[in-house]
Amino acid sequence: MSKYTLPIKPSSRRWFIISVIFLAIVFNYFDRQIVSILKPMLKEEYDLGDDGYALVLNVFTVFYALMYPVAGWMVDKWGERRVMLGGIIGWSIACLGGGLSRTFGSFLFFRGLLGAAEPTNFPAQLKVVTIWFSGKLRATANSLCVAGSSIGAIIAPPLVAWLAMKYDFHTVFIVAGIVGLIIALLWFLIYVEPPAEIVKEVEEENPVKDAGKSFTWGQLWSTKSLYGILLIRFVSDPVWYFCLFWLPGYLQEESGLSLAQIGMFGWIPFLVADLGAIGTAAWSDKMVRNGKEPLLARKIMLTSVAVLAPLCCLTTFVNNPFMTILIFALVAVACLSWLFTLSVVIAEAFPVKNVASVLGIAGGFGALGAVLFNYFVGQIIGSVDASTIFFVMAFMHPIAVVILWTMVKREKVLNAKVVVEVNN
Repeated sequence: MSKYTLPIKPSSRRWFIISVIFLAIVFNYFDRQIVSILKPMLKEEYDLGDDGYALVLNVFTVFYALMYPVAGWMVDKWGERRVMLGGIIGWSIACLGGGLSRTFGSFLFFRGLLGAAEPTNFPAQLKVVTIWFSGKLRATANSLCVAGSSIGAIIAPPLVAWLAMKYDFHTVFIVAGIVGLIIALLWFLIYVEPPAEIVKEVEEENPVKDAGKSFTWGQLWSTKSLYGILLIRFVSDPVWYFCLFWLPGYLQEESGLSLAQIGMFGWIPFLVADLGAIGTAAWSDKMVRNGKEPLLARKIMLTSVAVLAPLCCLTTFVNNPFMTILIFALVAVACLSWLFTLSVVIAEAFPVKNVASVLGIAGGFGALGAVLFNYFVGQIIGSVDASTIFFVMAFMHPIAVVILWTMVKREKVLNAKVVVEVNN
């Protein structure tokens, strides 16, 4: 334990760690959500059309996609404590730079830096949950961490709108950067590697399935489950990215809500999504405590909640913006449930020493899917019926369900060879 780390009992420390990760993810998502809320202001400031706005999104998302696999590898190699600390500092600097930017070129640079720094958070978070919590609490602990994503999206509309209207949009980015540096200090003071008593508890309640073995980077690519996870993220992530990046602007430009009204009501889908995703994660943990095999419990839950995603097709038949908000609140429950618990699926399917790398690779593919979808939306949202977009999104989670059941199984390392258990 570092001399700078606060002395806290291990059983209590893990919940303090979860709390700091929650705060980090809150502002991780707050930072990325800023541009969607300020879309009209940014388009006016930098003279952008929808294709220019899509460029702003894709500069962030391309770097995000490229760095996600690297971040996972870094966590497995150098540890979650160092990598998360560096990432939080990096994205805080990116926010400060975006606030100080006065040209479109410099603004794009700092959005790219934000995209490169933010992926460190999630492989590190999954590694923490895997080594500090057994399978009976893992999905719940993971969902409480990742709940910060939608909480960030909840607080972003009112706070961003208030700061932008009272001061200017540059102030929003500067405030986000300062808060990020404070969170980095908290992480430095709180996090340590799990002590022996926590390791023993996790192993007793959830015996180590890989007996200390792990895949090499090359061996990971010979597992069927890795490709299943990649395909799932590729087809399902874009629906959540739409909710984050396009829905606030859509509500303003197509449904007639003002920036102030977005501040008042734009957070509702994300609160509903957050509560729903925490509830579905807790349900899957309850199935495990009742004797259901962990990976099977996650599959049952994800399949059940996926039926909500196709409701987005109803959007174009509704003229009331508040009905649109309600529809996307239900769609967002499906999106967040998949994002939250798919990380736990990785923890159940792969050796402990590989979970960060797998999540990093998968996150990169998910972001790549979002890049392609952002380009697609940016090109057609102003020229064709929006129902085309919603129709495409309606099929993404059902496709992910098929992939989950046919490709994702528990992977084990045996005599340095890859074998797949067939009991799931």
